Order: sequence, then structure tokens, then C-alpha cells
Amino acid sequence: MSERNVVLYIAMSLDGYIATKEDDISWLSQVEVDGEDYGYAKFIDRIDTVIMGRKTYDKVCSFGIEFPHKDKKCYIISRKKKESNEVEYYSGDIKKLIEELKNKAGKDIFVDGGAEVVNEILRENLFDEYIISIIPILLGDGKRLFQDGCPTKEVQYVESKSYSSGLVQVHYKSR
Repeated sequence: MSERNVVLYIAMSLDGYIATKEDDISWLSQVEVDGEDYGYAKFIDRIDTVIMGRKTYDKVCSFGIEFPHKDKKCYIISRKKKESNEVEYYSGDIKKLIEELKNKAGKDIFVDGGAEVVNEILRENLFDEYIISIIPILLGDGKRLFQDGCPTKEVQYVESKSYSSGLVQVHYKSR
């Protein structure tokens, strides 16, 4: 059985925000280019499990589109359990969930935000990879990807790619 990696794949502003204080992410559209997915399709092929916070899930659902991860096992981290045919709400210990998932056969595990979930996983030192797309905008304020108090973590450079839209994608692995 090959090792399943826990991967943070996310976009942030140049100054480190994933959303405005009002949860607006419309600024992400400034790098939309026809036919360019910044490696997303290739990435999605290597995962079969998604973990995301409830606020992120609610935001995705507010777009009025079909849930993009319906073909994956999806855990919504929430204080309150809800019933859903689409996803599984999880209110337990996230470290325990990830350890259980890593002990099962499968593809990699995609952490799709939000900041609270990302930082809880960071505190537990559970990320194996970080793929971060940096959008060429300074927001000045909002929801930080990496919150104050997150532990020091050395990472190993894998690669970086720059695109004509101004987006720069960096890829690191945990040491």
C-alpha cells in the first residue's frame, strides 16, 4: 500500500489572504484564462478524498453549481453534524480522522480550506505537501491562510511555476 499524502491545494493573495473579511473570493477570477486550469485537473486525478471546513463548503454551494467533489469521499469539518447524501459531516478530532484515512488504501487527501481547518491541521503537523497558487493582488486585510501562532515548519522545495496571468504556483513537501 502506498502512502497517502495530505495535500493543501489552495490560492491566496500575495499578502497571504484566502478571502476578504466578508468571505469574498471574487478577486480569484482575475487570473481566469480560457483553457488554463493551473494544473488542477492533474491534481484532482491524484486524490479520492476531500476535507474542507463547513464555511468553505457553504461558499462552494452558494455558487449554484453542481458540487465539484461529488465523485470523491468528502468530509465537512463542522461543530454540528448534519445529514447529507453528498458529503459526510465530521465533528470529531481531525487528527484522528486523518490518521484513519492515511491507514486506508486510497489516493491522496485534498484539504480545500478554510483557514480554521488548515491551521488545525498545521498545528497537528499533518500536511505532507503544500501547493499554493499566489494571486497577484494585495488585499490588505481578510482571512489569513496561515494564522498567527502556527508552528515553525521546514519544508522542501519541489517546484514553482509562473503563468502569463501573473499567478505563481509554489509546491513544497514536508520534511
